[in-house]
Amino acid sequence: MYDIAVIGGGHAGVEAAHIASQFKDLKIAIISMPGIGLASAPCNPSIGGVGKGQVVREIDAMGGICGRLADMAGIQFRILNESKGYAVQSTRIQIDKIKYSKYATQILSKIDNIDIIEEKVLDIKKLEDNFIVKTDCSTWNTKKVIVTVGTFLNGKMHTGSEVSFGGRIDCESSDSLASIFKEIKTLGLRFKTGTPARLHKDSIDYSKLEEQPSDVGVRNFHFAHHPFERFQKQVSCYLARTTIETMKIIRDNKEKSPMFNGAIKGVGARYCPSIEDKAYRYPDKNSHHIFVEPESHDLDTVYPSGISTSLPKDVQEDFMRTIEGLEKCEILIPGYAVEYDVIDTTNLSYGLEYKGLKGLYFAGQVNGTSGYEEAAAQGLIAGINAVNVLRGTNELKLSRKNSYIGVMIEDLISNTRDEPYRLFTARSENRLFVREDNANLRMYDYRKSLGLNEDIDRYNDNQLNLYNTLMNLCENYFLSASDPFVKEIGIKINRRMSLSEVLKQAKIDPITTLKQFLEFNNINVPHGTIQTVGISNKYKGYIDKANEHYGKLAKLDTKQIDWKDLCVSENISFECKQRIEKIKPETFGQLKLIEGIRPATLAAVAGTF
Repeated sequence: MYDIAVIGGGHAGVEAAHIASQFKDLKIAIISMPGIGLASAPCNPSIGGVGKGQVVREIDAMGGICGRLADMAGIQFRILNESKGYAVQSTRIQIDKIKYSKYATQILSKIDNIDIIEEKVLDIKKLEDNFIVKTDCSTWNTKKVIVTVGTFLNGKMHTGSEVSFGGRIDCESSDSLASIFKEIKTLGLRFKTGTPARLHKDSIDYSKLEEQPSDVGVRNFHFAHHPFERFQKQVSCYLARTTIETMKIIRDNKEKSPMFNGAIKGVGARYCPSIEDKAYRYPDKNSHHIFVEPESHDLDTVYPSGISTSLPKDVQEDFMRTIEGLEKCEILIPGYAVEYDVIDTTNLSYGLEYKGLKGLYFAGQVNGTSGYEEAAAQGLIAGINAVNVLRGTNELKLSRKNSYIGVMIEDLISNTRDEPYRLFTARSENRLFVREDNANLRMYDYRKSLGLNEDIDRYNDNQLNLYNTLMNLCENYFLSASDPFVKEIGIKINRRMSLSEVLKQAKIDPITTLKQFLEFNNINVPHGTIQTVGISNKYKGYIDKANEHYGKLAKLDTKQIDWKDLCVSENISFECKQRIEKIKPETFGQLKLIEGIRPATLAAVAGTF
């Protein structure tokens, strides 16, 4: 008898099992397809990115594992949006996909209360308070089940007219949800994802491409790693571009594309389009970026990000060879598209538990999301909440006001998805506060609520103390034009000002200035704390106003509602009642997020408080 069985060993599954295992009295199983490494990267081999880097740091602050693995397997580090404001700057790490999976397996294999079971799941049944998981080899009993099967549910792969079954190349698929869970509702449409061809690294002329070297100044994700330590030999990525000839070949072969000849019914991600999508959506644009990215020190393949395709292999080869630098490229694995089943996430709670079947949780791409980071975050939340039910404690709900994970969870459960979901900074209404640099502070109370005493908990305590101490110093230390420090660095101030006020000045870099002040006064503070305090002071006025605004809204948004009462109210239209009955919102804030809810309905409900 297991306490929790995690079905699937991808990024969501690994995260769910890892966080649950921190409760030493529980017994955890990961049941994953044979021959597939844990936390493998079948698509773009990178962790982080715009909006996603913030999520990885939130996971790390909660005691998760993906940031640790990314640092250990990282072969290129970069900051995206570096020329923009601090709120939208994000870390992205190109990983060695072989080592990433290897390290995930090594770490989880050494955890005493996790068993890794390599078997194909055939059926899952609820039996009173427990579940029976039947595989092709065994039968397992468990109190809770977390389903993290990615693109494997009824997965079908397309390359031109060639069709095979599986969630990724050289892997078989799982049966459809309908055949495993009789009570689970899938969406009426299937989703689609794609991947580009893998090219032989020695068949590319890199001298014709624009080099993008690794940045030594990027901080690691994991709290326990030295901020700038590199575990792997660093490599460069390269920028290429499609041409008029490239796009002509793609457009001329439209009838051979499964996406456009009717073979693929699934809906793809709007924000990660295939090269066919780009060709037909933007008929006047012929130059599209391609990022040529190494996949591993131990592989001969590179990943040409930006040209996902499901065209026939010979067409892929033809259009690839029109790209400067790729004239003699050799395709080792052709690109392909995968369509797969997803569930209707409006049937999930904030803790990602299926409302109609207690004890069953869903996380990752099976929930209609895209990206390793989104999957890992959902695995973390599902793992914590499965544990909380076993412990008899409250469901953990992350707020969208202070976390990107909270934004994603509320978005997922509040509306039926009509396309794969992807996180980006614009989804957060409070992004000046929800930054990478302060993730440990933002997640402090959530992690504290778990009642654990691990290294991350002691680190978070220390970070909070350092932050408060330095913030107090900034607010209570006053400078004047005659101050030696002011004269030393040439700041121009015309009145007595606190250090906090100085850091807010338009032409002052708050991080550099605060660091100079501390060095001038022989005060030793870690760079990460300097960064967080400097940025927090810079944005303080905006954040305070936003907090005041959100505080007023929060009083209304957190009001509990009974959706059943709303469905019989005479003041609400029939259409809105249908939407309310489908989503079953728990709070006024969730009610507001439901697509199609009229202002009159919101006014009627608000008037009852």
